[in-house]
Amino acid sequence: MKRLRIGLFTECYRPIQNGIVASIDALALALRSHGHDVICVTPSMPGCREAQEGVLRIPSLPLPTRTAYRLTIPMLANERVTRALQHLSIVHTHSAFVTGWMGARVARRFRVPHVFTYHTQLEEYAHYFPFESRLTRNAAAGLTRGHCNSADVVIVPTRAMEQHLRELGVRSRVEVVPSGIDLGFFAGGRWREDLRRALGVPAGGKMIVAVGRLGREKNVELALEAFARLGLPEARLVLVGDGPHREALERAAHRLHVADRTNFAGEYSREALPDVYASADALAFTSRSETQGLVLVEALAAGLPVVAVDTPQTRDVLGGAGTIVASEPEAIAAELRRILAEGGRRSAAATEAASRFDAVGIGSRILAVYASLIDQPRIAAAG
Repeated sequence: MKRLRIGLFTECYRPIQNGIVASIDALALALRSHGHDVICVTPSMPGCREAQEGVLRIPSLPLPTRTAYRLTIPMLANERVTRALQHLSIVHTHSAFVTGWMGARVARRFRVPHVFTYHTQLEEYAHYFPFESRLTRNAAAGLTRGHCNSADVVIVPTRAMEQHLRELGVRSRVEVVPSGIDLGFFAGGRWREDLRRALGVPAGGKMIVAVGRLGREKNVELALEAFARLGLPEARLVLVGDGPHREALERAAHRLHVADRTNFAGEYSREALPDVYASADALAFTSRSETQGLVLVEALAAGLPVVAVDTPQTRDVLGGAGTIVASEPEAIAAELRRILAEGGRRSAAATEAASRFDAVGIGSRILAVYASLIDQPRIAAAG
């Protein structure tokens, strides 16, 4: 394939840390390793000055909600933006919001293919907006459907999400390609007694970790409720991540009488995460709102035993390598109790399951999607 210039349009990017940012970084690195040029188009962030090339910051405004995300101000007529984007070979959007809409306009204007990766079930985030929940969910579904149907190809990480989009009325071609990670990076973490000690795990104790944003949609209360039923005084629950629901979760930990054994550890840099997984005894995954759940893949790569609530997408990701349980505190507690009694042994089946998510291989699959679109004739948008 000839050398491509690929535009990745995303509503959230560094310094924000989440699964979308991690997957975009992994994809960009993989595409560059194949010899292609990548530019990431994303909102400006206060105080953020890019140290590396390949990032185009678009002027933005804060959202009227308690979040670090920003609202892009489209700048299609701006000379700097036009010059940076007019020679793209592919537009690959990662958001159905303003930045994604901007990418779709760029694709039409310059007659290049538009690929959209569906990362987020927007309907599950309706509680962040000050409107009636049902109306907000319907609007979110309509936004998703419209953006998907504007794309030449929609990429979803799991079969479950393909079915979900079809039920929403998406008619575009859909390809199932998961988000990838650097497997060696997450397999290379070290068990660190000093890290466990710093996180409040006593000598000979057990460390259960939950990794992710502390948002209501992540269902972390269920992890706390399961931990309260565990019945192991020497165990500690470590919540790695931060978010707008943290105070409510701290109150829940007190109400459940586990506050003294729960560590709200805050955000860790991506570079520090492999040692967290390697130093833990089990991962508790209670979110039902994921399209994939990159945390699951990271834990698999580390060989960490996983207990996850039952959803179609989680089944797709784990592929039998983790333990799937009902979304009930006692069911989760029982499986965690069993795993911890076995010593939290690392699983060869988990690392084997993780091999499906190698970022370089995923990059090759994305490039195959691009190649299927490159030579199709395009019609320029009016105006």
